[in-house]
Amino acid sequence: MIARLWHGRTPLAQADEYERFLAARAMPDYRGTPGNLGAQVLRRDESGIAHFLTLSYWDGEASIRAFAGDDLLRAKYYPQDADFLLEFEPRVTHWTVTSAG
Repeated sequence: MIARLWHGRTPLAQADEYERFLAARAMPDYRGTPGNLGAQVLRRDESGIAHFLTLSYWDGEASIRAFAGDDLLRAKYYPQDADFLLEFEPRVTHWTVTSAG
């Protein structure tokens, strides 16, 4: 299993709206991709900024390609992200899941 981790930052004033956007648009996209084994959004507020992580689980690289394209570590963005994010981090990280509860 592969865990895919993305990070983004929004102004705190837009964080609640972005959280709703992720729940309505991004999470169904992740979870609707064959081979996705689950996805979560994590949020941390700090000094006027909200940090968001999406943590998704995949059965293999082919499933990630179906979701994000051929460049496995390239971040996937939605057009609406431009209304919220302070920058567009170009890369995600992948982790091999060695234990799950």
